[in-house]
Amino acid sequence: MSVLDELSRLSSAEEFFALLDVSYEPAVVHVARLHILKRMGQHLASAQAEGTFDGLSDEDIRRRCRACLADAYDEFVTSSPIAERLFKVHQDAVAPKIEPERPFVPLSALVVGP
Repeated sequence: MSVLDELSRLSSAEEFFALLDVSYEPAVVHVARLHILKRMGQHLASAQAEGTFDGLSDEDIRRRCRACLADAYDEFVTSSPIAERLFKVHQDAVAPKIEPERPFVPLSALVVGP
């Protein structure tokens, strides 16, 4: 089974850290686990799209995955989930609000009964 197959079967952030042998502070993972994994996924998707994994041995792919996880984790050691805004709910929270147009009826358009 390849490393990428192994990763696809994991269900917790701690399992990713254990499998890839990346040390972490539990308090950071407790606060930013989904954000760390999403950022790691973005790094991996970018690497795959660029063909970075093509022709690499399983051990080299494991090293690249380890680096992706370590980089993602490091981002959230120095930043916060709110500051990084990875998820739509955080992006929407700071997006400018567009006021809906309210219908306007000028007074001159009003007709007093028949």
